[in-house]
Order: sequence, then structure tokens, then C-alpha cells
Amino acid sequence: MRRRYALILLYVLAGCATPAGKTPVPPAPESTPPHVAEVPKAPAGPITPPTASGDMVFDVWAQQFYARALAAGVTRETLDRELAGLTPDPRATSLDSRQPEFSKPVSDYLKGVVSGDRAAIGARRRADLTFLAAVEEKYGVPRDILLAIWALESGFGAIQGDMDVVRSLASLAAQGRRRDWAEGELIAVLKVIQAGEHPRSRLKGSWAGAMGQTQFIPTTFASTAVDFDGDGKRDIWGSQADALASAANLLKKAGWVAGQSWAREVSVPDGFDWSVTEGPRLTPSEWEAKGVKRADGLPWSPGDATAQAQLVAPAGAGGPAFLLFPNHFAIRKYNNSLAYALGVGMLADSFTGQGKLARAWPDETPLALVDRMTAQRALAALGFDPGQPDGVVGAGTRKALRDWQKARGLVADGYLSPAMVQKLKTEAGAS
Repeated sequence: MRRRYALILLYVLAGCATPAGKTPVPPAPESTPPHVAEVPKAPAGPITPPTASGDMVFDVWAQQFYARALAAGVTRETLDRELAGLTPDPRATSLDSRQPEFSKPVSDYLKGVVSGDRAAIGARRRADLTFLAAVEEKYGVPRDILLAIWALESGFGAIQGDMDVVRSLASLAAQGRRRDWAEGELIAVLKVIQAGEHPRSRLKGSWAGAMGQTQFIPTTFASTAVDFDGDGKRDIWGSQADALASAANLLKKAGWVAGQSWAREVSVPDGFDWSVTEGPRLTPSEWEAKGVKRADGLPWSPGDATAQAQLVAPAGAGGPAFLLFPNHFAIRKYNNSLAYALGVGMLADSFTGQGKLARAWPDETPLALVDRMTAQRALAALGFDPGQPDGVVGAGTRKALRDWQKARGLVADGYLSPAMVQKLKTEAGAS
């Protein structure tokens, strides 16, 4: 749904982008965006599109796309008008292929997200925007969560992106990493134009097609955006009410549970088995039986007491630990990144002066791309499958690392530090 602060944060961090390139945004999702439109098969018969960009790859794609778009319900009139003179945007394809040399540690990312300036602006907005009470009542999502998403996605609406979404998505569909996904989004945005809901000149956004104050990709706009201010159009660019209510609708559809927390910081006993992080989902009382307790010592609320929660330690055993409730995972439907969802929740708490951690973040060292990929290859060579060695330290890599750590009698927290990279290199080299 994503910002933004950083496009590609890997959980230790994975980049930042829900679709991407948004303004202050966080970590890039650890998985494919949730709203992927199916691209239909093209009808038989030759079709000549009105595109001749001079880029052979782009023009071949455009000719083939024209037929598929017709089959998907986009009219010839719309295609002829919107594809006329279309050329690939090198900015979009360059940003799509970018892989940062160093990953930003989760603690550095979160310290940047939960800033004093953002907290102060959010506190003012929660008092000034009178429509928020009605949004909360209708969708059951707290205003602070919506304000935090708004802050991360577009700097409270100030930085929405100025790229032509049609051109960006066409460029990615022809030459990007996720071509089928981009093509589905392009068809969706062409249908928005075709329906007369917004002209193309209004459809500005990020290099990955994320639009408006809450950075919706086109399929999400089509399925989830709402006209909350009642002016007859869904305007996530110019209407704060429409934008925040649309975000609330997304979270509600993602399973937001009114009356439950998004997460709570917890403490664990000495000698704790960290291999259970990112694993089972248990009730707070079941976690307490394992020695896991609220860090602030307060009792669980009635809503939280019966919820299933997952334990995470984003910076390893040396940093704060959290129980993640179902609402955390609803936020991740917006941007599937642990760091992003933690950032939203912690920033939301800060608007009312809450959320101070009992255990401070440790000092972390950024890992170079070559080190991250080396660790993944070493894990695979040692029989612990992390998935593709792409340098993204996602859930698969962390699980493989925990399994290897546990098998070697180490603290099995799944945290990839420089020291852990060296241990993996040494063992894999020896074997």
C-alpha cells in the first residue's frame, strides 16, 4: 500500500517501498505486493499501437501490451490516446534495479521514523482534523495509526511524487523486474482514466506507481479508495478525508481488530530460547508461561489477552523484543515489512507521548551487500536454505540463520551481524 524514508530497507532491513519511491518511506516489502492483477491473454489478430519510442524493447512490449489491454477491457480510444508518443522513463527502470551497497540497520531506521518533529506534527493533526472521529467510528482503526501511515507515506501529504504513473508503469512493464505485476497495475490505471474518475494529469506518484497522500497502487485505489468527504469522487491526492479514510478501509479489509493493540514490548528471562521468534502465535498467557512478560509490567487488556501474538526481536537478543498482535499484520498488508509496521505503530504511539522503550536499541553495523549475499550462500552450502541469495535478509534468511545458530549451540535469534557473517564464512569455507 508504503514512503518515503528509504526504499529498500531489509528487515535488517529490506528497502522501503510499497510499490516504491514514495516519499519518506521505509523498507521495501519482503514479498510481492498483495494486489497483483492477472494479465489476460491477448486476442488473436495483428494490432498496431500508436507507440514508436525508438526503444526496440519498449516498442515490442507496447505492441504486445495493446492486445492484452484490449482483452482486459481497455478501449482502443483510451489506448490510442494514452500510448501515443509514450516513451520509457529511465528513472523508473533505474530505481527499480537499484540495490543499495549497505543495508540500513532496523534500529537506525526506527530512530529516524519516530522523530520529535513527526510526533509534534502528528499530535497537532490528531487534534485539528475533525473528520478523524467519523473515520474511526466507521472503520474501527485508530486515528493515530492512520496519521502515522500518512506521515511515512507522504510526509502528511506534502510529498506525493510527481512522476507520470502511466509512463512509470509502462516502463516497468516493458523493462522492470516484475513485469506482469506492473502491467496489471498499468491496466488498472488506464481503467481509472477511461472511467472518467481522474484525468491522467492528476495521476502523479512514485516511480513504482504509488499515488496520492497514502500512496496507493492503482489496483488498491480501484478496490479500496473511498469518497469520504462526499464530493462525488475518490480523491486521495487533494482530500485528506478521502486519503485517510481510504487507508482505514484498507486496514479494515486487511483484518484490523478494534480494541486490540498492534504490538507490545516484552521482556524475556535469561537463557531464553530465541529460536521461537517469528514462529508460533500464542496468547499472552501462553507466552507468560515461557517467561515472556510485558516490559512495562502492566496487565494485558481484555482485547489483547485473548489474541494470538508472535514474538520478534528485530535487532537480535541484544535489543528490544515485541509481541506482535494481528493488527501489526494488518499494517503489513499496506507494506509487507516488519520494520515499516513497527515504525507505523511506534510513531502512532508517540503522538500521545507513549511508546518509549524499556530496552534501548543496540548500536548496529550496516552490512554490505556482498556480506549479506555471502552469508546466504554459506547457509545454503551448510544445508540451511535461505532462499535466493539476493542480499535481502528477509524471513527465509532469518529462519535459516536461526536453524543454523541453534544447531551450533549459538543464541538462535536470527540476527545477522558482522561477527555472524564471519562465522558462516569460516565454517562454509572449511567444509
